[in-house]
Amino acid sequence: MCKITHELDALRRPGLLVEAASIGTSQYQRRRDLRRMLRTAIPPTARAALETLLPLEAAIDKRRRTGDKNYSIARHVDVLAALLAEARAFRIA
Repeated sequence: MCKITHELDALRRPGLLVEAASIGTSQYQRRRDLRRMLRTAIPPTARAALETLLPLEAAIDKRRRTGDKNYSIARHVDVLAALLAEARAFRIA
């Protein structure tokens, strides 16, 4: 099992957050959303996107768990939706 697959399988988030992100995947457009989220060139593969999205989402989740005033649930759902969509593409490939 590769590192990314292990990290994805170990991901545990509140059900409501995951449900909102799952709904968000229907609106996900890779080119538009990754450019906005990552503020960099669009990763060429789902694997490359996941390598960037996983630590980004972990940092956002840490803010959620610690009650950081800079936590944004909208951003968290946005990044988690991208993570779910890219994970689906990664597992299909």
